Amino acid sequence: MATLTPNPSFSLTMRLQVPNRPGMLASVTQAISALGGNLGQIDLVEQTRQISIRDITVDASSTEHGEILLEAVRSLPDINLIEVYDRTFNLHRGGKIEVKSKISLSRQADLAMAYTPGVGRICMEIAAHPRQVYNLTVKQNMVAIVTDGSAVLGLGNLGPEAALPVMEGKAMLFKEFAGVDAFPICLATQDTDEIIATVRNISPVFGGINLEDIAAPRCFEIERRLRQELNIPVFHDDQHGTAIVTFAALINALKLVKKPLTTVRIMMNGAGAAGIAIARLLRQAGAQHITLCDSKGVVSRDRQDLTPEKLEFATVGGGELADAMVGADVFLGLSAPGVVSREMVRSMASDPIVFAMANPIPEIQPELIMADAAIIATGRSDYANQINNVLAFPGVFRGALDCHAPTINDQMILDAGRAIASLIKPSELTREYIIPSVFDQRVAPTVAAAVQRSARECGIADD
Repeated sequence: MATLTPNPSFSLTMRLQVPNRPGMLASVTQAISALGGNLGQIDLVEQTRQISIRDITVDASSTEHGEILLEAVRSLPDINLIEVYDRTFNLHRGGKIEVKSKISLSRQADLAMAYTPGVGRICMEIAAHPRQVYNLTVKQNMVAIVTDGSAVLGLGNLGPEAALPVMEGKAMLFKEFAGVDAFPICLATQDTDEIIATVRNISPVFGGINLEDIAAPRCFEIERRLRQELNIPVFHDDQHGTAIVTFAALINALKLVKKPLTTVRIMMNGAGAAGIAIARLLRQAGAQHITLCDSKGVVSRDRQDLTPEKLEFATVGGGELADAMVGADVFLGLSAPGVVSREMVRSMASDPIVFAMANPIPEIQPELIMADAAIIATGRSDYANQINNVLAFPGVFRGALDCHAPTINDQMILDAGRAIASLIKPSELTREYIIPSVFDQRVAPTVAAAVQRSARECGIADD
């Protein structure tokens, strides 16, 4: 398995005191570069005739790699490491979001309208006409990001407190990309019934529920029951957000290799929440040949350990991952680092499509199969074709909230994927450009428009 490349997740800033003479700064940068550190910004903080104090930003590939770089700098003669801080930890210190008032309370009249006694009139209006809650409160633009901390990123069951930084980040993305206000709700329970009851009880505040980082198979029941019990959209991003963006990328990848979705053989490794959701969405879109693998091999009917969700896609024959990849047109990986070899990719059909989406270390490093795969995508930002959920969920909720849709149905999800794919014209498609950038400002409005249009066609829009 290839070594991870340096990235901003492990970014350090070193404050150094360096003798003010030629070659001293170069000795620092050479020591860092020789050990695989990626140099960033270098700022001059203070300078005299004798010394310079500089802040040097360096990306490492891991915490351990960062320590190696620091030790190398400490060992340099005449270089004084004054201070070092982890830029990622600094970014999170004190939290990443806040609640701010939209109205300035500078006069007594303002207070009388915003709070008592004037607010009583608003309360009575909503009591008499419940739909007014969408016009007169934050509900029209507020989403709850709900987790139990049982499946945080790819890190496992870390609990609700450890999940909070992810939920804060999600709230930032909602606001930044679609103007949606969102708030983290990290629950101190992993009991299905308790989670459902809690979300039901807090739902009057919110116009939508985004479920996040809840382990399978519990997440399937939680989403299903909440959709039945609530009259606001419920969306499990680990399932449907991943499915939407994967579907969008696959639409364009198949255009490049000139293969129809209805006939290609799709091999998926990973049968958790995201894997099942992708398989369901691709089947709804017309895919007919899908094989799932999990940690025990092919999901086949002769196995006795299958959940109802896996049984939907169980095949007749068994085998291992390597067996299932032989002759496949598409590999979709939502599993574990390094489980795919170059030989396995070479065993696939001509012009194979490989989406190695395990994060941060993919199922196979793209540089190993550049000559073997027609198109490669990952979940990482330092490779081409990043499968990133932020392309989907902000626009999906923006559209659903704006038309007061009571749910986000399968058709809306399909249309969201097609909308993302449509942003890249056929003439623009290349093997390294099958999905828009997360910073493409067209994405959220385009997805929102598609979701609203789909809701109206389905007869569930209420705007």
